[in-house]
Amino acid sequence: MNLQHARIAELCQALKLERIVDHYPLLAQQAVRGDLSFGDFLEQLLRHEHGFRQQRSRELLTRMACFPAIKTLEEYDFSFSPGVPKALLHELAGLAFIERTENIVLIGPSGVGKTHLAIALGYRAAQSGLKTRFITAADLMLQLGAAQRQGRLKATPFKVFYFSRP
Repeated sequence: MNLQHARIAELCQALKLERIVDHYPLLAQQAVRGDLSFGDFLEQLLRHEHGFRQQRSRELLTRMACFPAIKTLEEYDFSFSPGVPKALLHELAGLAFIERTENIVLIGPSGVGKTHLAIALGYRAAQSGLKTRFITAADLMLQLGAAQRQGRLKATPFKVFYFSRP
């Protein structure tokens, strides 16, 4: 490692540009060979860093959502529950209901995939960069009951609903 590379690595660490350090040497060699203009070189470095940060953000949002498992809409078996309107589900998958600050309620008998769909929509929201929180109705009622008994009910709904705001 030459001195300039060491200084660049040090500056990248100070600026928290973690991925640039990893990709700098290869892209710098391409630029020296004439394969990349300075602008292209800089753009590629920044794209690597941006992609890394976006991925890390999606992973953090997914962990914070407290999903019991990861489910996707693509995995949902429509043949198992033919009553689920595909067109409506595809519309919900676009997440426009979040932008419109609308709620959705999934109703149906046990075992038809309501939880799968709720997790899948939440997962899609998290992958789109939106804060999300998975909680069952039973757990929500328990948390609200406990908050009421402790005299902190007024603060609890903000905490719960904060996650559903775009």
